[in-house]
Amino acid sequence: MTSVEHQFLSRLADQNATYQYRLPSRPDVGLFLDALTRFLFPITQECRPMEVDCLNQFNRLRQKLACLLEPLADNLTGTGEEIVRQFFHCLPPIYETLLLDAQAISANDPASVGVEEVMAVYPGFYAIAVYRLAHQLAEQGVPLLPRMMTEYAHGHTGIDIHPNARIGSSFFIDHGTGVVIGETTEIGNNVKIYQGVTLGATHVAKSMAQKKRHPTIEDNVVIYANATILGGHTVVGHDSVIGGNVWLTQSVEPFSLVYHQSQVEVRSLTE
Repeated sequence: MTSVEHQFLSRLADQNATYQYRLPSRPDVGLFLDALTRFLFPITQECRPMEVDCLNQFNRLRQKLACLLEPLADNLTGTGEEIVRQFFHCLPPIYETLLLDAQAISANDPASVGVEEVMAVYPGFYAIAVYRLAHQLAEQGVPLLPRMMTEYAHGHTGIDIHPNARIGSSFFIDHGTGVVIGETTEIGNNVKIYQGVTLGATHVAKSMAQKKRHPTIEDNVVIYANATILGGHTVVGHDSVIGGNVWLTQSVEPFSLVYHQSQVEVRSLTE
């Protein structure tokens, strides 16, 4: 080993010793999420809730979550065992909410042939499912792991939902690529979002970390592709429609139609 390599390894060791957190393995986080989503939606598996195999799967999932929490033990508000117990206690209502999400997607997408297809292949549903699971852990005060979970879904779907965002039931993301939902976003029930939508902050500053930086979207709002809605004081009133490519930094009343008007010219090549 050369002196340069030795110095480099020493520097890595010293730097690693300064980190505040130890983190679970990123591949292990992905394996846990894949196993948990397959357990909740076993479309292609022979699994019934009362069968012994499903009970074994359930216990293995509890053990996997406990293992993921071990590196974070010094930064948890309770014991890992308490967090695991609370998380799986909340799993049934999360599952019921996800069923409403799947039904909303199937009911509103003409291309869908049923909730089975939504659960099995729709990236929007997968991103929502991972968000809801991660949000539960965030609500329990677990650091970093919820963000690792939503970033895993982000990498697979192109949909970036912060686990601290608050999202109501029957949520529908169609296509999904490029959707960004910021940390302090609040979304009501029966909201539909299309690809490229950004719910973000008007500017980025560390001093804003504990403040409401992202918009509030009330019930029954539709936001079409590539719309950008920014700001913690921006409220989109219920039953509004936000058109494609809109740039919005101010609140709009309920039942509003907001659209971007552009000029398109069509000319013949023979002219």
